[in-house]
Amino acid sequence: MEHHEHREHPTTADATGADTARTGGVRVEVLVVPDCPHQGPAEERAREALADVGLAGRVVTTRVIADEEAAERAGFTGSPTILVDGRDPFAPDGAAKPALTCRLYRTPDGLDGVPDRAALRRALEAALAIRATAARQGSAD
Repeated sequence: MEHHEHREHPTTADATGADTARTGGVRVEVLVVPDCPHQGPAEERAREALADVGLAGRVVTTRVIADEEAAERAGFTGSPTILVDGRDPFAPDGAAKPALTCRLYRTPDGLDGVPDRAALRRALEAALAIRATAARQGSAD
């Protein structure tokens, strides 16, 4: 059974990211297993990185992945997973199998339970650049 938990913060977007096209923002979702000790730090890191790219106050949505079926559907390779516009910018190389397990990230300071703030900021900047390019191409039509 897949459980959705939405944490609201002051924002210009709703939990679905409905105004992302208008603002050029991105959707950020944190996927976790139940009782993941890194859920809070992952949510905080996502909010910090959003602020770094000028999107302070955006909603960070959290989804709890409670069983193997949900992990398979989500392509979930460990907790926490941070999705940017539905994509895992830190996806492991190769054919990692979906699993209900903890996830570690390589950071400049060694392994950590959440991605490095600068790496997450770069992932957000890349998503913003993709959106800007798509918007320019759309307006050129």
